[in-house]
Amino acid sequence: MSENIFLTKEGYERLKKQLKELKGSKRREIAISLEKARLMGDLSENAEYDSAKQAQSVNEKRINELENKLAMARIVDEESIATDKAYVGAKVKLKDLDSGEDITYKLVTEDEADFGAGKISISSPVGKAFLGKKKGEVVTIKIPAGVLKYKIIDISR
Repeated sequence: MSENIFLTKEGYERLKKQLKELKGSKRREIAISLEKARLMGDLSENAEYDSAKQAQSVNEKRINELENKLAMARIVDEESIATDKAYVGAKVKLKDLDSGEDITYKLVTEDEADFGAGKISISSPVGKAFLGKKKGEVVTIKIPAGVLKYKIIDISR
């Protein structure tokens, strides 16, 4: 029951780099912390040892998550993305119908989302609302802070 995870090439490479760091320098850093804590003596009341073991557990869990994601990843060929509708990897240029402001978002998966860089997740309410929509469509999105209304001006790669 494997589920494909769609990533851009950039997102895939970023996750690979993060995995390499966790398996390399982060593991070494944690091993050094564990060794220092062991040298302090009694492990039953050693907060430094407990902290290092917790960090090791979190690191190994993240390594496992990344390995699974990368194993199930399908890289989206951004050059072949259709521009008739908004899909993963597409850039969607919008007009905010309340402020009149133009905004451009790139639709990405949760692992690549970075609002500051204009990348919104397709699993977010806003990203989900644009999926499958065409140029010229008006999209109304209910969010906790109210209602957003956008008109899709353009869809590109």
